[in-house]
Amino acid sequence: MGPCHESKLDVGGWVQVGYHTYNTGMFNNYPDTVQLHQAWGYIGKEADGSCGFDWGFRFDYVYGTDGPDTQAFGNPPGSWDVDWDAGNYYGHAIPQAYVEAAYGDLSIKVGHFFTIAGYEVVPANGNFFYSHAFTMYNAEPFTHTGALATYEANDDVTVYGGWTKGWDTGFDTWGGDNFLGGISLALTEDITLIYTTTFGKIGFGTSASGYSHSIVLDVTLTEKLNYVLLSDFMDYNGAPIEDPAGDAFAHRYSVANYLFYDLSDCWSAGVRFEWFNTKLDIGDRADLYELTFGMNYKPHPNLIFRPEIRWDKDDDGFIVPATDNDQLGFGMDMILTF
Repeated sequence: MGPCHESKLDVGGWVQVGYHTYNTGMFNNYPDTVQLHQAWGYIGKEADGSCGFDWGFRFDYVYGTDGPDTQAFGNPPGSWDVDWDAGNYYGHAIPQAYVEAAYGDLSIKVGHFFTIAGYEVVPANGNFFYSHAFTMYNAEPFTHTGALATYEANDDVTVYGGWTKGWDTGFDTWGGDNFLGGISLALTEDITLIYTTTFGKIGFGTSASGYSHSIVLDVTLTEKLNYVLLSDFMDYNGAPIEDPAGDAFAHRYSVANYLFYDLSDCWSAGVRFEWFNTKLDIGDRADLYELTFGMNYKPHPNLIFRPEIRWDKDDDGFIVPATDNDQLGFGMDMILTF
């Protein structure tokens, strides 16, 4: 096949089943139970503008205990996929539904799509660890509804810019205008720096507005060793719609470190250490710490196991629902892709 050809339809998905002894309240919030986290299916077509105009689309559906956390909860109740719950922590969601057009090095997607912010992602097969960082769940959006342009200036520079209706909103939105953008820089063959930002109205039924950014530094130290630094900042404040005289503050900072080592073709090891600081209101401040050791075992290209040990420290009781706000737990999942 030559360099110019029409992109084909892509259909696939995965099944994620897991068990964990801890409750983080962040996707992994159903402890001591073997559960279906994600039964995920997608259909799409890539928009490839390398030979002129091309078009594409993407549609994703997920069911499982991750479903309620993946819904467009920035929407009013009862709209889009909000409240598609099925009981016992299970639910459905449509995290992506967009069309895309591309010409040359420029592409534009319009609809409902995943955020470009942060390092960890909602799809289970896009992460090394079974559990998620505090930062990912509490200081970053998961999805947006709007339009996003991507321009590949050259092999080393990619620029993003677009308009959305806040964080985690669907097509029946509630919120205001929000800018989403950023830049990805390949500083060397082994170092990549990515900066993404949102500013404007955040949504969630409030008049809150402000600014956030996410900085990701990805460094290949050796052929087998990789380091990632993530730092997030979020500063939103305003008055809730349901209480116009009240205050809604969200000031959050974080630093997360990731280190990965390839032991063999089938085994790899990783560690994540994170500090997360949040201030929800005047005098209401919390410092959280998290340390996770994990392994990835891949006996087949379509099958992976991810055991981990996780320690959380939350002396202020912001998230961790454990005695003395200090918990140590084990978790493991399996992901089968198709």
